[in-house]
Order: sequence, then C-alpha cells, then structure tokens
Amino acid sequence: MCMASVSVSTAEKESFFSRLRSMFHLGRKEEKKEITADTTTTTHRKKMSSSDSNNNELERVFTYFDENGDGKVSPVELRRCVRAVGGELTEEEAEMAVRLSDSNGDGLLGLEDFTKLMEGMEEERNKESELIGAFGMYEEKEGGYITPKSLKRMLSRIGESTSIDKCKVMIRRFDLNGDGVLSFAEFKVMMTT
Repeated sequence: MCMASVSVSTAEKESFFSRLRSMFHLGRKEEKKEITADTTTTTHRKKMSSSDSNNNELERVFTYFDENGDGKVSPVELRRCVRAVGGELTEEEAEMAVRLSDSNGDGLLGLEDFTKLMEGMEEERNKESELIGAFGMYEEKEGGYITPKSLKRMLSRIGESTSIDKCKVMIRRFDLNGDGVLSFAEFKVMMTT
C-alpha cells in the first residue's frame, strides 16, 4: 500500500469528497425512549440531539466498515464496504480518503478519523444543497442555466441594478465552455472561488 505523503489541493479534496459523499447517506433518525415514573407508566418521546443521533449512526457505519474488528478502517476495508453499498472507489481514492483523514499517520482510520471524514462529507453535502438552491434563484426556469437576462432579473430583486451588458461580462468570467450562459457546474466554480 502506498501511503506516501502527497500534497492534495482543496479542489481535489472537494471533488473526491463529492464522489465519496454520493455513496453514503447517513440518516438522522429520531429515537424514542420509554421512561417509567413511580407507579404510573408514562411514555415520553425524547428527541436525541442530531449530534448524538449522528454519532450513533457513524459508530454503526464504522463498525460495519471495520471488517476485522481491530478498531481501525484500512483503505482495503473502505473499498470493500463502498462496493457493498453499490459504489466504487479505486485503490488510490481509498488511500486518499485515509490519508486526508488519518490523524496519527498509521495509515488507518480510527473512529475519530472516520467521524471527521463523514462529517466533512455531510458538510459538503450541505454546501451543495445551498448552491443548488442559490442556482435555482438565478437560473432561467426552463433552461437549467443562468442567462444574462435571468442574472439581471435576480440582481434587480436584491436591489442591485445593472445592465444586460454588465451581466454578460459577469457570466463570461466563469463561462468555461463559452456558450454565454452558466451551467450549474460553472456556477459552482464561480461560488467557490
């Protein structure tokens, strides 16, 4: 296994975590607890904090990934489990996931490292959702892209008056394929730079 130290750009990390994130969906479930008081039995619903619920879910996922029960997840175990949930990770991607999250340099993920990896993916999923929402506000409703006209309209709504020509200039700066409009991928680049 090649665990050499390699410098990885933020964009590469985000791209990798996007792929890995799409393979997992950690559900945040509310759990019910029954409480008995004196001689009367009363059932109360107690919401666990999303943090506690998420930690319990992460521990279950970690235990599932830790096939040999050594309290660590190796790149090989990570690949097998990703495959079991219908995803695919290359050996290099699995090593990168471990390398980016391994706090003690042993080439394995402990529960804390694994939790940080998954929380990072959750955070990225939230950012992606926010970007999708923002894109929806600016996009031309039937085209799925941002046009100079739709950009001008949205800027006007938020109190920023500008011309179509200035909107074209704004779009041109991030229009990677030169088609005069912004796709979601181009919008994402714009919002993350």
